[in-house]
Amino acid sequence: QVQLVESGGGWVQTGGSLRLSCVVSGRPIRMLTVGWFRQTPGNEREFVAGHKQTGGATVYSESVKGRFTISKDNGKNTVYLDMNSLKPEDTAVYYCASGERIIVGLIRSAARYDYWGQGTQVTVSS
Repeated sequence: QVQLVESGGGWVQTGGSLRLSCVVSGRPIRMLTVGWFRQTPGNEREFVAGHKQTGGATVYSESVKGRFTISKDNGKNTVYLDMNSLKPEDTAVYYCASGERIIVGLIRSAARYDYWGQGTQVTVSS
């Protein structure tokens, strides 16, 4: 059983920065593909960024590329999402998720992930 706990959400003004953390337990993250997704009311969960378990490949949605960075700290079994130049449209609940043997071509698919955190709210004011 893998458990994921997100933290670091909050309120920030347009152009500001936040760092989200996702502490993973139950499995070493070096053995997992980890993704960040976000969701707003009435909408489906949207892929934000993913970190492949092998090779270290990272994938980003077009809407956050160049502004967000996903990284891992294997020693702390923690995944981070550094968010810069935040925009009001980044406002959402952010979730981290983990899965195994997810190929790069499917890393954006929420259905490929087995475990999810509880989410952390990010609010960007204009």
